[in-house]
Formats: sequence, structure tokens, C-alpha cells
Amino acid sequence: MPELPDLTVYLEALDRRIVGQRLERVLLLSPFLLRTTVPPLAAAHGRRVSELRRIGKRLAIGLEGDLWLVVHLMIAGRLHWFERGTRLSKRAALARLEFDNGTLTLTEAGTKRRASLHLVQGERELSLQDPGGIEVLDSSLVQFATRLRSENHTLKRALTDPKLFSGIGNAYSDEILHAARLSPVMLTSRIDDAAVERLYRATREQLQLWTDRLRRQAAGEFPEGVSAFRADMAVHGRYRLPCPVCGTAVQRIRYADNETNYCARCQTGGRLLADRALSRLLKQDWPRSVDALEREA
Repeated sequence: MPELPDLTVYLEALDRRIVGQRLERVLLLSPFLLRTTVPPLAAAHGRRVSELRRIGKRLAIGLEGDLWLVVHLMIAGRLHWFERGTRLSKRAALARLEFDNGTLTLTEAGTKRRASLHLVQGERELSLQDPGGIEVLDSSLVQFATRLRSENHTLKRALTDPKLFSGIGNAYSDEILHAARLSPVMLTSRIDDAAVERLYRATREQLQLWTDRLRRQAAGEFPEGVSAFRADMAVHGRYRLPCPVCGTAVQRIRYADNETNYCARCQTGGRLLADRALSRLLKQDWPRSVDALEREA
């Protein structure tokens, strides 16, 4: 799922291309994408783009007349830009936003249609699209700590809860927790002040680090190849590959569609976290530590 760094770079690329441009029409290619009926989608046609915003993990395109097109890419949604006159890709598209100077295409890989498009009128309706998470890059340590401890969750769940923190998902939460040297399953009720400060600084540093990296990679072009898996990540998507800090093989735990990657030596004191399915299958044969795992290898 595109998260804060990816969405920031998307917005910057769109700002250079569509702000001030007229939206000629929205061509809806999947009836499941549009989640609102009032105002009608045709109300957006012919209006100029006045501003852009990121709302959590959503992108909001502001149009004349206080209309807002709100795009939520979910897990597999991606944006693609085609200058006017260039041939459009034949890849499966859910919608095309046709502007004076080019076309913005929304695609979604796979068969599950989770991406969404809303057209809303006014700031009040737009605010309802915001889950309420705080922007960590704009918050103080006290605000971060208060929000983190407001509910008793694992650190992984807390960081990725859009009602608590804005723009953080599965990928960057893994990187943040590795940088902070904290277990993804530590409960927020048990974290001490020193660890909270470490997590706060790691969150800000990782979000800014990856935003800067993605900016450099895009180099002014429209960002393609947006992915949750990048070769220079420390742990996310790097199961069994060496941790860049200590060289220990990265481990993982799976739940539903999510996967958490972590380094046992750097984050959990050498303890292997129980994968619900695999640990139940292996029972007594489940290795309890990374040392035991390495002895069996």
C-alpha cells in the first residue's frame, strides 16, 4: 500500500502537472471504484484543479467550486501519468482523469477491487475522509506519546492504525521498528519513556529518509514502480536475508494479508516471535530463539 513517502512524491509530481489545469472528464472504467453518488461525477467535469492534499493514505484533488475527488489506492492501486498525445497503456485501468495536458490513470493489480474514488462537496464532507491519525512529522514527542498510549495495542498495530497515526502502513512500520530496535509485538501499555522517544525519532527519521530517497529516484519524472518492497529496505520484504546491522537472517510473522518482518537480534533480544500458523503446526519443534534456529540450519 502506498504510504506517506510514496503519496508525498505522488502529490509533488501531480502538483507540477495538474494544478491549474482543467479536468475535462473522468472516465470511469470500473463501476465498483466510485463510492459516492452525490454530487454526480459529471459535476467535476470542466473544473480547474485548485489544490492537492494528502489525507492519511488518501489523495485529494481540489477543484473549483469546493469539489474534491478523493482517491484511496489501498494495497494494489497505482497512479500513472501520460502526457497529452502519448499512447495510453493497455494495462487494466479503473479510471482515467483527462486533463488539458494529459491523463492520470488509476490502475489496481489483482482481482480484488479495494481502491476507491469519492467526489465530495465542501470542507466538512472532505474532513469525513480523514480517519483522524496525527501527522508525526508535525507532532511533538508529547503528542506522539499521548496518541501511542491512548489504546493498548502492539507497536506494529498502533503505528499502522490510521485513527492514531497518519500515513504509516505495513512496510514503513517494519522499517521504523527496526530502526528503533523495538519488538513489533510489544504492547503500548508496557513501553517506557526512553523507548517512546526512540520510536518517535525513528518514525520521523524513516518517513523523511524514504521521502527523500523516493524524490531522488523520481528525479522530477512521474513516479512509476511504486512498491512496498524495495531492495534498500532494512527488513521489510527481506525474509531470510541478512539484517544490515547485525547480519542475522530477517524473520517474519504472518497474519491474514499482512506480514511483519523483523530482526530477532536487533529487536526482540534473540527471541523468535510465534507465527500463528507455523508455530502451531510445529508445536514443540518450534525454535524459541534465533540461536536455536541457526543451530538447526
